[in-house]
Amino acid sequence: MEGIAEAPARKPAGRGLAGLRIGEILLAHGAVTREKLEEALAAQGERGGRLGEVLVSLKACSEEQVLKALAAQLELPYQMRVATEEVSQELISKVPINFAKQARLLPLRIEGDLVVAAIADPMDTGAVDSLRLLLGASVSPVLVPTQSILDCINSVYDRAANEAEQLVGDLEAGDLDTVAHELEEPQDLLDSSDEAPIIRLVNSLLFRAAKERASDIHIEPQEKDICVRFRVDGVLQEVIRPPKRFQNSIISRVKIMGGLNIAEKRLPQDGRIRVKLAGRDIDIRLSTTPTVFGERVVMRLLDKSTVLLDLVEIGMDKDQLRIMESLIHRSHGIILVTGPTGSGKTTTLYAALSRINRPDLNIMTIEDPVEYQLQGISQTPVNPKIDLTFANGLRSFLRQDPDVIMVGEIRDLETAEIAIQASLTGHLVFSTVHTNDAAGAVTRLVDMGVEPFLVASSLIGILAQRLVRVLCKDCRAPYLPAPEELKEIGLTPEEVRETSGGMLYKPGGCAECNNTGYRGRTGIYEMMLLDDELRQLTLKNVDSGTIKRQAVSKGMRTLMDDGAQKVMGGVTSVAEVLSVTQEDMA
Repeated sequence: MEGIAEAPARKPAGRGLAGLRIGEILLAHGAVTREKLEEALAAQGERGGRLGEVLVSLKACSEEQVLKALAAQLELPYQMRVATEEVSQELISKVPINFAKQARLLPLRIEGDLVVAAIADPMDTGAVDSLRLLLGASVSPVLVPTQSILDCINSVYDRAANEAEQLVGDLEAGDLDTVAHELEEPQDLLDSSDEAPIIRLVNSLLFRAAKERASDIHIEPQEKDICVRFRVDGVLQEVIRPPKRFQNSIISRVKIMGGLNIAEKRLPQDGRIRVKLAGRDIDIRLSTTPTVFGERVVMRLLDKSTVLLDLVEIGMDKDQLRIMESLIHRSHGIILVTGPTGSGKTTTLYAALSRINRPDLNIMTIEDPVEYQLQGISQTPVNPKIDLTFANGLRSFLRQDPDVIMVGEIRDLETAEIAIQASLTGHLVFSTVHTNDAAGAVTRLVDMGVEPFLVASSLIGILAQRLVRVLCKDCRAPYLPAPEELKEIGLTPEEVRETSGGMLYKPGGCAECNNTGYRGRTGIYEMMLLDDELRQLTLKNVDSGTIKRQAVSKGMRTLMDDGAQKVMGGVTSVAEVLSVTQEDMA
């Protein structure tokens, strides 16, 4: 802890605890014992410093107890926390965030001729004087613990949530030729003191995207303006439309942050931005491509501070979890996860690897790119520039004595054959392919040129999946579905009555879900185990439809079936399930 102040001794004020020494007040409060106080005084005599700071370092009391004692000594108010609603936006607009953090203070409100401010160190007169000069008014302090002030600072300095439109207005008077230098190290964009409107606008969009859980930011030049959209829970939402004349400045700023060549506008470019947003590490994959109206930019946001999900948390029920557990604890074989781009395949693979990760296993992955760091697992990103492809990386892994290997995607015959070779020589291999359902993965490998007998002998399980939006629990609305609607997802009125009393839920709309009716996403799954009968069909090189019918006859639950179960459970809506499974019905 830094800077816990001790008030100088004053003559007793004749009432309460005001004027007593800090140690006496702490004793009176019962915060410290006489023995601990004497120990702290001895330590203070040896090494100096403030008594309050010494007591906290000895764990004789907490910062909050010292601050309460200071409040009593100086006759100042004390409060444990500061709510963001207490803070005046007008006041904080005059106080730079880096100053507020360093001084551990925050202006709250105006009362007459005074500004009430939360302060962690009332004896830091320099900081109080600086605040007085910034605001042009005398300061009335309220003592608040350091962490409470810092937490509130991170919340109230969210310039992005409401200021994007205002920043576009600021651009009218701004210097469009001013673009900041490249960020060499990750920094918290909320700490940025750069006032250039273009830079503030880009920073505000990044922060707003992170706050609203956006996975992607799209900056799309149009004929007369620029369209900025966020993808939240898989759906694109328009955020703002800056004027056309600011297009080059905005895109140049983003390209500089990603280390791209701002002079090259005719060719696609890829880059990476590493930043901190309110203390969270965000890794941004940047892609630009030329269009008729200028360069289009897409940024994929990966929050490194996000906790990896477990198999239970991604939407698997008990039966699916039991099957998945049996597969991932096998000693060898190939487990494939299939689905279109953005269906959560990588998240499922990470959840599976985290489940089996332990010190006695050598787990290696090759990915494009490495999206999240997994502790204890060796992860390698592909790099086409130096010919580090999935196939070459996988080939080198076999000389690294692995137990489990994850290949980001099987895209070609060479990668498929090496993965099969690895599985047949005693390794457990995880990978993905792009197919609509589980049965399609079998025929996809054969179409690549893999011999059917190799597919049959190496594959042990295939998981097809989709992501569906979860109904907002604050505003979902029950309703009585029509029989025709139930028929579309394979349900009968009798099943719905038995499971959910005949009622289903549909999206509403409230502030918690941005009036979309949905908040978050979960998975629906189709798990196909390769038994002897399915292996025989694979050897005969039959079509995927035949394989799927056989698997269903053996009890496999399809994507539609799993989606229907989640509809009856009130997790999602009929429309969501139909939207992600309609390809399979075609």
